[in-house]
Amino acid sequence: MRSLPSALQAKLDAGVTTLAQCWKLKRRDGMVVGFTDHDVDLVFDGVTFRAGTGLSASEATSRFGLAVDGAEIAGALSDDSLSERDLAGGRYDAATVETWLVDVTDVGLRVLTARGTLGEVRREGATFGAELRGLADALAQGSGRLYAARCGADLGDARCRVNLAASALRGSGAVVAVDGVSQFTASGLAGFADGWFSAGRLAWTNGANAELAMEVKIHRKAGGVVRIVLWQAMADAISPGDAFVVTAGCDKQFSTCRDRFGNSVNFRGFPHIPGNDFVLSYPRPSAARGGRSDP
Repeated sequence: MRSLPSALQAKLDAGVTTLAQCWKLKRRDGMVVGFTDHDVDLVFDGVTFRAGTGLSASEATSRFGLAVDGAEIAGALSDDSLSERDLAGGRYDAATVETWLVDVTDVGLRVLTARGTLGEVRREGATFGAELRGLADALAQGSGRLYAARCGADLGDARCRVNLAASALRGSGAVVAVDGVSQFTASGLAGFADGWFSAGRLAWTNGANAELAMEVKIHRKAGGVVRIVLWQAMADAISPGDAFVVTAGCDKQFSTCRDRFGNSVNFRGFPHIPGNDFVLSYPRPSAARGGRSDP
């Protein structure tokens, strides 16, 4: 049960209130930003909660079990608050969110109503909508090691131990021509085999998307032309001349770990477990017995 300051409860009981909602977002890089649906900025706990963002919140709903709660915030995108580039670049992914109910005439009268993380973000033109996931959502996430055929490590992490700084696993290049919002032909990668960077990570080193990164969906090399397709469009348009660094990809199969990286000793999966079709298997005739399957 949540307890309210007596002065705040008295204002709620009065029927006419001077309340506003405030949201404090803390990104994974440590940056803290605040927003409010009030018409002037509010300041408390050393954070300025910006007004004028058009931010509003839906009705919050709670569910039994571990389903995602139904709260959502929506607002306008602007350079001095939430920018399209920051959202598309993933800077707000999994940011922690605190929701406060505040008396605008005395910000000392406030109560924390919810705490969680920022979930799915939808962008439509100059507006956005963001899902607020409650603390129980963390209990619904997979944790620990799974008994699966595919590797559970990420290429280059502490469990995998592959050195992605090695020249054979890392390439640099530049955009030659743009074929779409997320695909382009590139120079500088002619020495790498077809598909070498599929499922890898491409980080931009200059241009409009400098310091942003995206996973590679397809790396194709045909007829001396190298084509890269990203999983998602970048925050800003890709332009000829934009430079990047890309690292090799891994499909998490044992054969890839062994043959491409020579790293089978660190494979974090169970490649020899039977698949789902094992239950349908049956004895097969032995060639040594002339094709008969009789005992």
